[in-house]
Amino acid sequence: MRVFHTDGFPIPLPPGHVFPIDKYRLLRERIEGDPWTAARAELEVAPAATDDELGHVHDMDYVRAVRAGTLPPLEQKRIGFPWSEAMVERSLRSCGATVAAARTALQEGVAVYLGGGTHHAARARGGGYCVFNDCAVAARVVQAESIRRRVLIVDLDVHQGDGTAELFHGDPEVFTFSVHGARNYPRIKVPSHLDVALPDGTDDRAYLETLDEALDRAFTLADPDFVFYLAGADPFVHDRFGRLALTPRGLAARDRRVFATCGEHGLPLVVTMAGGYGRNVEDTVAIQFETVRQALALDPTAHCTAR
Repeated sequence: MRVFHTDGFPIPLPPGHVFPIDKYRLLRERIEGDPWTAARAELEVAPAATDDELGHVHDMDYVRAVRAGTLPPLEQKRIGFPWSEAMVERSLRSCGATVAAARTALQEGVAVYLGGGTHHAARARGGGYCVFNDCAVAARVVQAESIRRRVLIVDLDVHQGDGTAELFHGDPEVFTFSVHGARNYPRIKVPSHLDVALPDGTDDRAYLETLDEALDRAFTLADPDFVFYLAGADPFVHDRFGRLALTPRGLAARDRRVFATCGEHGLPLVVTMAGGYGRNVEDTVAIQFETVRQALALDPTAHCTAR
C-alpha cells in the first residue's frame, strides 16, 4: 500500500514551540523499523500541491500571500507557525500528499498519508497549524478527475474542522462529519453537515457508543462514493490539548469501526493522521502507528467496488 510522507521537509520552529514536528519522522521510522509494516508500506516522498490544485478551494490571493510571506502578522499568528520558505514548502507538500493519496485510492482502493488533516484552513485563511486544507483540496481533485462525486470527510480529530465546514457549507456533494470536544478549539464552530460535540472527559465506552450511531447516520445521509478519514490521535487521555479520555485501545477500536464501515460499502479511502499532541510524543506515535498498521491490513480491492 502506498504511504506518503513529508517529514523530509520540516518546519523550523523556535525553541519551546508546542507543535511536535518530530512526530512525523518518528512515525515513519517506526513503520520502517517494524518488519510487518515495512514489508507492506510503499513509502513515498509526497509531491507539492500545484496552484491549480489549491485553486479548487483556496483564494489565490491568499495562496500568493502565503508563498511570498506577506500575510498580515495576525493572520500568520493565527496559523501558529512563523513564516519561512521551508514552512511554505512543507505546507505545499502536505497538501500534495493527500492529493497524491486520493489519486492512488481512486486506482488502488486505499492510501495513507503520515500527516495531513489540516482542517482549520478555510478559503482565504489558515489557523491552528493549518495553512492549506489538504482533504478539501483532494476532495475537489477526486471530483474533477473521476466519476466519484459524493465525498464524505470523517473528521475524528478532537478539534472541530471549522475550515472544512466553511469550505463545503451548503455543498450537497461533500459531506462533512465531525466528532470533537465541545469545549475545545476553535471557540467558534462552523457547522458541519453533521457535528457531534462531546463533553470533557468522554471515555472509550461513551465515545464508541456515540460514534457507532453517528457513523451510521453520516453514511446514510452522505451516501458517499469516496471517503477521507482524519484519524486524530488527540482524543487520547494524555494529549495536552485533547480534554477527552480515550485510551490507545479505544482509539484503535475507533479506527476499526471506520475502516470496517468503508469496507462494507466498498469505498475508496484516504487515511490522514491529523492532530496529536501527547505529553509524551511517543504516545502519539504509538497511536498513529496502530492506525497505519490497521490500514495496511485492509484489502484494498474491497474498497474499489462502489461506483
